[in-house]
Amino acid sequence: MAIRRRRRERMERVVGVPGLWATAYGNVGSSIYYALGLVAAYALGLTPLVFLFAGLIFAVTAITYTEGTAMFPEAGGSSSFARHAFNEGAAFGAAWGQMLNYIITIAISAFFVPHYLGVFWEPLRSNPWDIIVGIGVVGLIAVLNIVGIKEAAKLNVGLALIDLGTQILLVVVGLFVVFSPTTVWDNIVWGVAPTWTNVIIGVTLAMIAYTGIETISNMAEEAQVPERTIPASIRATVITVLVMYALIPIVALSALPVTQQADGTYSTELGTTYAGDPILGIVSKFGLNGMWQVLVEGFVGVLAATILVIATNAGVIGVSRLTYAMGSHRQLPAVMRRLHPRFNTPAIAIVVFCAIAALVMIPGQADFLSNLYAFGAMLSFSIAHLAIIWLRWKRPEMKRTYRGRPSLPFRGRSIPLFAIFGVLGTGGALVAVLILKPDARWVGIAWMAFGFLMYIVYRRHIGVPWTETATMERRELALEVDVAYTKILVPVVATESSEEMMATAGKLAADRDVSIHAITVVEVPVELPLDAETPREERGAEQLLAHARQIAEEYGATVETKVVHGRQAGRAIVEEARRMNAEVIMMGVARKRRLGQHIFGHTVDYVVRHAPCRVVIASDAAAPGATESAAVEAALSGALGRAERGPRSAPGA
Repeated sequence: MAIRRRRRERMERVVGVPGLWATAYGNVGSSIYYALGLVAAYALGLTPLVFLFAGLIFAVTAITYTEGTAMFPEAGGSSSFARHAFNEGAAFGAAWGQMLNYIITIAISAFFVPHYLGVFWEPLRSNPWDIIVGIGVVGLIAVLNIVGIKEAAKLNVGLALIDLGTQILLVVVGLFVVFSPTTVWDNIVWGVAPTWTNVIIGVTLAMIAYTGIETISNMAEEAQVPERTIPASIRATVITVLVMYALIPIVALSALPVTQQADGTYSTELGTTYAGDPILGIVSKFGLNGMWQVLVEGFVGVLAATILVIATNAGVIGVSRLTYAMGSHRQLPAVMRRLHPRFNTPAIAIVVFCAIAALVMIPGQADFLSNLYAFGAMLSFSIAHLAIIWLRWKRPEMKRTYRGRPSLPFRGRSIPLFAIFGVLGTGGALVAVLILKPDARWVGIAWMAFGFLMYIVYRRHIGVPWTETATMERRELALEVDVAYTKILVPVVATESSEEMMATAGKLAADRDVSIHAITVVEVPVELPLDAETPREERGAEQLLAHARQIAEEYGATVETKVVHGRQAGRAIVEEARRMNAEVIMMGVARKRRLGQHIFGHTVDYVVRHAPCRVVIASDAAAPGATESAAVEAALSGALGRAERGPRSAPGA
């Protein structure tokens, strides 16, 4: 198999403005398919104004995220801002609030998928079928993410454009067919329909329609020229969303106006009959003839369900990214970020948080889900605003490639008025949820309390203060090694010690004329030919190699990667070492729980006995009570010390 070389440029930064916009709009734009009905149930005729007011809060929040992400182009969003402005405890609070957002994104998006598919089978629009199918969607997406199947970037852009095009078409047709300024005005009975309390609730619910701006922040590390692409993509997202979310409610309330019931109360079918599929409710009033009506409703149902499935997947991907970021900053136990040995994905985190999403879906209450979503989102947004305000005041000298406006000069500093307005809006919405929605209040508080309890206990366990930033950064080797290797072979497996050995190889190769060859062995069963196609295994191997390559490139090293097929991994590694004339093989392995003849297993034993060069071995094993990093460092030091004493060095020799 040909060796593929990864160029030294920052190839991981490959996402441009269209990709960032499509990803963000895919999250934000999908919310209209359920938020419209939820808001209309409370805001009634004031729904367009409620969306507009919430949109203004969204706009200033977007400015906050633009300034913060341009300053710190790293995954984490509000958590990253809080880390730089306050301390690690505040960063954890923001991250744990984000985690709640992703869980509810998974739950609420999956819950509304069957409502739109109900155009083909009516029972899907009500309990228990919407719950059953919704949980099934979550389970399917979880499995697909565990095995490593992700949506393609082009598919993301394509679906976002189709979604936007469909929404524009609905607005244009609606303005010509059903729009009535008189009806829109008559929908409002000031102070009565809706009540002012319900207006406040409507605003808090409308905020969920605009959440998703975190998506761009979490992709900051993959963005091309972050200081330019991030502001441009957020600006495009804000403009698109504000325009569509201003027009769609107007058309909706023209098609499904507010009416007074026999008991004197007011309601709209948008928040009752079509609460679960409001966009289909708009289409149902277009009055198309026969088959055309069926075709249009079927198209909208399938498109909406597809967009919501993509939003569910985005939530699961968000969980994966956030779990890895929190694990890297020692906010979560290492087990939560542990990669699956075969698929190289954070399977444990995906299973745990998708299970929680399925659990909160069981009551079948969309209103509860939306209020809980508002709790987590408003908490994260408020922390982001406060962080930007604090950074402007305490660290005015920091370089800001993007400076949000409007700002007010004061005593040599710049006060971010946009962030102040934003924290008043998001903080007010958070207070409203806490006061008016007891179910979301108690569940949200319990979620945060459990998270902080787990966080503090874990920090005490590893001996790190809960306010101190402690990352999983790789430490310098305890033993200085004077070597002149020019060809290093690193067999890559899904263990932390394997990552450490790749980092060690990167350090040894940095600023020297040294080539690193990283391989992953796909063991082919004897009943299959050696060149048999194994797409799943090869995909997992490619992911492992891509991750390993990034680790080494952090130290300025160049890496060649190769997937090797063989009957037995040890033999394949030895043969590859002979083929490339390797001077050292650096292996990271998981130590066996039971000691026996082969301390590290047959593969390492075979390599140590037959390798044509020196062998360096690092193990995941740790002494009782030792920290994870200390264990790896000790294993590396011992292995390197043994390697320097002879041409071959077996562990325990």
